[in-house]
Amino acid sequence: MRQLARHYAYVLPGLPIALFSLSLLLSLTAASIVTSVIWLGALLMPITLLLASGFAELSRNRLRLWGAAVEPVRYRPTGPGPLGLLRVLLDPRRWLDLVFETLISFPLRLVTFLVTVVWTVGAAAGLTYFFWSLFLPEERSVIRLLHLAGPDLVPQSPAAQYLIDAGAYFLLGAVLALSLPTVLRAAAGLDGLLTTALLGDGGRGELFGHRLTRPGTSGTPGSDAESEASTASFSARAWAWIGSVFAAVVLLAVAWPLTAALYSVPVALAMVLVLAHSAAVVLTLRWVWPGLALSVGASAGIMLMTADSGVAVWPWPVTALITQCAVLAVAALTRPWYCAASGWCAGALLTLAALLLSLPEMPDGALATGIVTASVSAAVVIVGTLARMWILNAGRLEAAERTSAEQDRRRKELEERNRIARELHDVVAHSMSVISVQAATARYRNPGIDAAAQREFEEIAVSSREALSEMRMLLSVLRAEDDAPTAPEPGLVQIDSLVESTRASGTAIRYTGLREPVPTVNPAAGLAAYRAVQEALSNALRHASGAAVDVEVELEGPHRLRVEVINEAPPRPPKEPAPGAGLGLSGIRERIGAVGGTVELGPTPQGGFAMRATLPL
Repeated sequence: MRQLARHYAYVLPGLPIALFSLSLLLSLTAASIVTSVIWLGALLMPITLLLASGFAELSRNRLRLWGAAVEPVRYRPTGPGPLGLLRVLLDPRRWLDLVFETLISFPLRLVTFLVTVVWTVGAAAGLTYFFWSLFLPEERSVIRLLHLAGPDLVPQSPAAQYLIDAGAYFLLGAVLALSLPTVLRAAAGLDGLLTTALLGDGGRGELFGHRLTRPGTSGTPGSDAESEASTASFSARAWAWIGSVFAAVVLLAVAWPLTAALYSVPVALAMVLVLAHSAAVVLTLRWVWPGLALSVGASAGIMLMTADSGVAVWPWPVTALITQCAVLAVAALTRPWYCAASGWCAGALLTLAALLLSLPEMPDGALATGIVTASVSAAVVIVGTLARMWILNAGRLEAAERTSAEQDRRRKELEERNRIARELHDVVAHSMSVISVQAATARYRNPGIDAAAQREFEEIAVSSREALSEMRMLLSVLRAEDDAPTAPEPGLVQIDSLVESTRASGTAIRYTGLREPVPTVNPAAGLAAYRAVQEALSNALRHASGAAVDVEVELEGPHRLRVEVINEAPPRPPKEPAPGAGLGLSGIRERIGAVGGTVELGPTPQGGFAMRATLPL
């Protein structure tokens, strides 16, 4: 029932909205065209396009509420003043919105609305027919049908007639009611499919397998050219489908009556032949060989049915010639050259066969019509093939430029990383090496120190060696272009040793850790928890020297981990922060947020500082 309600809420309001947008946008478009001679239309047309984009965004929002995934669409920005408003006219995305909201949305939503209403009303009427049919004065419809089929089939008893009639309608209503969810889902799905394809951003800038950008832009990720080009979404695929369907509908509307009237072809047969020929335009866009075969077969049928009409324009009526050129143009623009060339050869052979079969009484003008047809269709194939080759070459050039720019960007990034690695190696790593050597050799250089001081120096040496090890891994990551090497990384288990090594500095730390066995956690979450505790302890040592610290790591349910590091107020005022202070706290937020956790950082009411984090296991 919730799905039915969701489909109803999507389909039923679509028709009133489409009717309102159609009437408003058509009126504004007509007014813009009429007033263009006095330049008023130049200002009215951008307003029309903005309104069309507003209705298109309403359609996208309705799709999102219905449950469809629609990517956001970007429009080219407008500038200040009337001249800035005119930039709307250069955005193909807004013209696509106008075409959809004026030519496609109303017939599409009219069909889905009528199907939904008729199916729903039919189901309700059939299921309740046994009641409201009692008030009908006429003879029952099912009984009348039985009379027509055979009078002997009609029972004489009025009660029996009522049961037969009510039972038939009840079965019909039950069938409609049982199929209602499927039909309603199909109607909503058809609307959603076409709306998503034409108004979404999935086919932006893609034509014949290549991404299109504005002229003069390389489309390099991260470049200024890409940021300018990506401000507008251009769906070339949507334009191709709209153009093909629109051309097919127009050709059908024009060719059907002309073929029936001028060539004396039966109306039904003319409709079938012209419909097949027009449908080949759309079919060729999706499946080229079936589309070309259908166009040749429909053309042969049209030639056969118009052969005895006596019209000079034969074997190709003008409408059939235009339709065949449209089919060849679609094939030439969307497929390799030999597809359109094969379609042209098939049409030429068909023309030659029709002319030979008409001998010796060839109609006047038939030869000229055949020559014109072959020439015009050949020109269409050549122009379409050259246009496709130009687009493909432009796409390859843009791809090569993007690849070159990407390689240049990665080279500069690697150079910068190597520079940072050199600085770290020359400054930080050297200083840590000196600390490690001095701490390890302190007992030999100062033989008079006591055992407690020796243990202190040993702890310093161990900590400095660990820091050096992590520094070397960091340097390898910075110098490498690929992913980081797979080296062991600290996690929850190492928090105990981290706390113990920090206690060696003389800081009083009250630690509550996880009970054995330590649960298996995501390595990224374990590393984030370790780094958060490490940074929080480092901050406490730097900014609250001498203050006690509470460290607590415990589970919150089976899938959450809570980490807290709280230091008391320092016994003496902290020193002025050094340059770059605060970056560690930002690093904690980034690490915790990257694994889907939350963190709170801030002073406590007692004058201390607290870090409270929650991470998913």
